[in-house]
Amino acid sequence: MPSAAHFNEQQHWNYGDDVAASLEASSVNDAAASVAHFVEQQNWDYGDDTVASLEASSDNDVADGSMEYFHPDVQFTTYDQEQEPFIRLDSIADDLNHRISALRFVQNSLKLEPHQVTYQSGYMRDDVHYVYVAQAYNGVPFVNAVANLAIQDGRVVSFGSSFVKPGSYPASTPTVTLSSAIANAEQQLAGKYNNHPVGIKYLARPDNGVALIYAIQIQNEEANTWFEAHVDAHSGILLSKVNYVAQSSYTAVPIYRQSILESARRIDNPQIYEASPLGWHHDGKYTRRTTQGNNVMSRHDGRTTKHSSWGQKYHYHYDMTQAPNKSIDASRVNAFYVMNVVHDFTHLYGFTEEAYNFQHYNFGLGGKELDPVLVDVQDPSRVNNAFFATPPDGQSGRARFHIFYEWYDSAMDNSVVVHEYTHGITNRMTGGGTANCLQTVQARGMGEGWSDAMAEWTEQKGPTINDFILGVYVVGNYERGIRHYPYSVDRRVNPLLYSHLNKLKEVHANYPAIGEVWANMLHQVHVSLVQRHGFSPNARHNPYTLHGNVVFLHLFLDALALQPCNPTFLHARDAWLRADRNRYRGRHRCVLWRAFAARGLGIDARGGVNPPFRDGFKVPKGC
Repeated sequence: MPSAAHFNEQQHWNYGDDVAASLEASSVNDAAASVAHFVEQQNWDYGDDTVASLEASSDNDVADGSMEYFHPDVQFTTYDQEQEPFIRLDSIADDLNHRISALRFVQNSLKLEPHQVTYQSGYMRDDVHYVYVAQAYNGVPFVNAVANLAIQDGRVVSFGSSFVKPGSYPASTPTVTLSSAIANAEQQLAGKYNNHPVGIKYLARPDNGVALIYAIQIQNEEANTWFEAHVDAHSGILLSKVNYVAQSSYTAVPIYRQSILESARRIDNPQIYEASPLGWHHDGKYTRRTTQGNNVMSRHDGRTTKHSSWGQKYHYHYDMTQAPNKSIDASRVNAFYVMNVVHDFTHLYGFTEEAYNFQHYNFGLGGKELDPVLVDVQDPSRVNNAFFATPPDGQSGRARFHIFYEWYDSAMDNSVVVHEYTHGITNRMTGGGTANCLQTVQARGMGEGWSDAMAEWTEQKGPTINDFILGVYVVGNYERGIRHYPYSVDRRVNPLLYSHLNKLKEVHANYPAIGEVWANMLHQVHVSLVQRHGFSPNARHNPYTLHGNVVFLHLFLDALALQPCNPTFLHARDAWLRADRNRYRGRHRCVLWRAFAARGLGIDARGGVNPPFRDGFKVPKGC
C-alpha cells in the first residue's frame, strides 16, 4: 500500500519543504530554481476546483446527503489603504517573490509552521498579484481548507481563509487500496475513473475532524456528470464530492414542443458539453449570470435577464393572460434556451467552430471568434414577423422576434426561433462562411425551406413522422399555421411539386412560396429515412447511430457544405446524394432518390435558375 509520503514524492505536493529550502538557499538563483522546479511539476489549480464546487447545485446530486461538499467557514478581509499590511518582498524573480512572501504572510497571520501551508496557484493582472494556497499537514494539502490573498505595491489588499484547527490527524498511510477506493467511487457516482492522477489529501469535516482521502475523478459522458470523489483512505466510504459540471436550469418551452401553447416547464442542465465545454453562461473569459454567454445573448431593449436565484437558475413565468410585455424575462429566457439548444446539437452534427458557427470564444478550434448570436425579443420595430441577419464568420448574427397581432410573442414559439437560427446555419455553411451564397430568389427560398425542416426535426417525438404545421401559436391557425399547407407526404394534404416553381416567384408570399416546396421535399426525405431505418429519441445528444432521423440531420448539414454558392433545387438534391456517398458510402441512395422523385425532383427533372421547371418522377436503375 502506498504511503502519503510516496504520493507526495510522486506528485510533488510538499511545497512547505521546498519553500523552506528556497528560503535557506545560499543564493537567489538556487532559491528560484528550487521553487520553480516544484511549481513546474504541479498540474492542478485549486482555485478552479473551489469555484466549481461552490457553484455546484444539488439538483443532480446522488441521494446520500452525507456526500454534500463541505467548505469550512470563510474569514475574508479587505484592507483600506491605511490598514494594508506591508509584506517584505525579497529581491528575486517577481513571481517567485510574491509566492514566497505570500506564504510567509499566511504563516505569520494564522500562526502556522512552514509545513502547514502549501502554494497552489497564482497569477498577475493589472499590477495585482493573486495568490492561492492550501492548508497542509506535513506536506499533504487539504482539499477544502484554503486561503487567497491579493498583493499590490508590496501590500496585501485582501485576504480570505477557510483554514481549520483540527485536534488530531488520521494516519497518513492509507489502509484501503486505491483500486478498492476507485471501485467504490465508480459504483456510488454511476461513472468511471477517468485516469486523471489520483491524489491523497486531507479533508476537513463538519465536526471539526479530518479525514485522509483519495481524490478520484469519476465521469459519465452519457449522463454528463463529472465529479471529484473524496473516498476515505481508511474506511473506503465516499465522504463527499466536488461537482465539476456547472449546473443550470431554465423555465422554458422544451425544444420538442412547438410553443407556449404546450406549456413551459423546468429544464435542468440542457447544455451539451461537447458543444459548449464551459456551459452556456461562460464566454471564455467571464461567467455571466444573465441570458448572455458564449453562444447567445438574449435581450430586450438592450437588457438581458438576470438569474432568478443563485446558481444559474432562470425561472420566470410566462403569463398568457397578460400582454407580452408583462413577461419579458420569460421571453428572453426561452429564446436563450432554444438558440443554445440548436447551437449544441448542430455542433454535434457539423456546425462547428471551423465550419463558421456563432461563438464568442472558439476554444482554439478554428473559425473566427467574437460572433455570438444577438437576440432581441419583443422587438417593437415591426410586427407580425421575425428575422435573422447573417453576416460573415466573425460578426455576430442578429435575431429579432416581434409581436404578432398585438398579443403573440414569437420568441415563445420554438418553431419560429429554430427557424430563424437555422438561417444562420445555412447562410454560414453554404459558401464557406461568407454569408453571401444564398442570394438568388431560388436559393433564398430554399433557405426558408431548410429552416422549416429544422424546426420540424426538433419537434418529432417518435417513429411516426406526422404532418407538420409551423407557427400555430403566432397566428392562431391550427390548420396550416404560417404556411399554406401542412408538410405531408400525402399529396391530397400538400400538393406542392418541383414544377410549382414555374408559378412561385417569392421567398415570402400570401400564396405558397418557393421555400414551402423545398421544405416539403425534405419532409418527404425525413419520413422515408425514418420509415426505413427507425427513429432515435436521443438524436439531439447522440449523432453516432444509424437511425433515420440521425442520418437526416447529418445529410442536411453535410450537403450545405458541399453545395455550390447560390444553389438550385437540382444542385441541393445532388449535394444530399453526394453527402450520402461521402458519409455512408451511398447506403441511402435509393431512399433519397425515391423521396425526391415523389415530389418531382427525380432523375428526369429539368430546371435551373429560371423557368421552365419540369417534374421528373423517375429514379435510377436499381432503385
